Amino acid sequence: MSIQSSLEARIQEAQKSDSDYSKLIAQIGSGKTPELRISDSGVIFCKNRLWVPVFGDLRQEILYESHLSGYTVHPGSGKMYADMKLLFWWPGMKKDVVEFVSRCEACQLVKAEHQRPGGLLQSLPIPEWKWEEVTMDFAMGFPRSRQGHDAIWVVVDRLTKSAHFLPIRQTDSVDRLAQIYVKEIVRLHGVPRVIVSDRDGRFTSRLWKGIQQGLGTKLHFSTAFHPQTDGQSERTIQVLEDLLRLCVLDFSGSWEDHIPLIEFAYNNSFQSSIGMAPYEALYGRKCRTPLTPTSFGDRQALGATFADETAQKINLIRERLKAAQDRQQKYYNQKHRFVEFQVGDFVYVKVSPMKGVNRFGQVSKLSPRYVGPFEILERIGKSAYRLLLSESMPDVHNVFHVSTLRKWVSDSGKKLSADEVEIQENLAYKEEPELILAYDVRKLRNKEIPMVKVQWKHRTAREATWEKESDMRRSYPYLF
Repeated sequence: MSIQSSLEARIQEAQKSDSDYSKLIAQIGSGKTPELRISDSGVIFCKNRLWVPVFGDLRQEILYESHLSGYTVHPGSGKMYADMKLLFWWPGMKKDVVEFVSRCEACQLVKAEHQRPGGLLQSLPIPEWKWEEVTMDFAMGFPRSRQGHDAIWVVVDRLTKSAHFLPIRQTDSVDRLAQIYVKEIVRLHGVPRVIVSDRDGRFTSRLWKGIQQGLGTKLHFSTAFHPQTDGQSERTIQVLEDLLRLCVLDFSGSWEDHIPLIEFAYNNSFQSSIGMAPYEALYGRKCRTPLTPTSFGDRQALGATFADETAQKINLIRERLKAAQDRQQKYYNQKHRFVEFQVGDFVYVKVSPMKGVNRFGQVSKLSPRYVGPFEILERIGKSAYRLLLSESMPDVHNVFHVSTLRKWVSDSGKKLSADEVEIQENLAYKEEPELILAYDVRKLRNKEIPMVKVQWKHRTAREATWEKESDMRRSYPYLF
């Protein structure tokens, strides 16, 4: 940062116009204020820093140049103040710097928050009985099996942690999924009272909602981009995928051939959250394996004694789940902070940028992290809010977890609204190219690759990127 002579002249003019100027000159002359001095041109310095009095928008201009000029490029409040205090001084300058940076629209849209994520953990209520409340999710992207399946539907009981792994096709209709659900879940366990899932289009479809309404099941959906709501399914899918990899490595063959025994192994193995195997929680004891001694578990389980033992075991499971939830909540909340907004506040929403053409296989790192601001219409529970979204976002669910929101600090600067970028249903937006600035050829050892320099919408020419000409011609022929 440098002090231009014109700025120094304006500061001198401002000082001489200030009512305290004559008083300060007298104090300097008497030697009563050693921290003050006056230059040969009559400019007053405080501890070798220019004193900037209140004079028009002079202070704002200094703040603007210190934050937005090409020589500083949006420093944070700490860095900006550290630089400014070497050159300038006025009462409350640090506070003014913090407020100025907090109102900067570009910083609010682009900069990451260097603090603990927002939102404390809100655990789901513990179910009263087996298979009354279930979670479900899809594990996708498997190679197509001989039966034509390429995905697994994971359904987990929230109380006993017992699970079913159901091979399906990614293209299966909701009607087909409903048939599998009745055959594999309802047939064995009855109709669940509650289903917890993410907002997959199959779970939010009218047909699925209608089927579950007819069965008397309530559907609870997670908020957008907050997998912690259904962490049970997410974790089960991780274990399932690991078991599948191990089976394919050890025993070869199609992945679907291993699903029955993988489901058995998962359900017959110890689960720390309930302190026993899911089958033990579900049936009263673990199921036999070839390693189980013949005499193990040979006792009659009938009558009132068995009923009492079952009730006691359920109470024990619920106590262990509560203890596990408390541990998880304590650990989670230590690394998160409480965040709260009010109805009527405006907030930014975190988004994920994507381009039609990847930059040499990499995701763009130069795109805004947030769009908005949007008004808060309603508070949903303790950690979610309903927003008034733009009409250009009809496919985006309007309830967001607090961890995806950032409070908007008002400023008259430019806002990156959702109308300026096309927001996808998954809160990603596609950046569009605007202009081809230059052509070049990248020479490798055995070939040459034609390249083009592309300027993207909402970007300056300085942020243009080099892309493969063939990719750009294929995706955006109208540019050529």
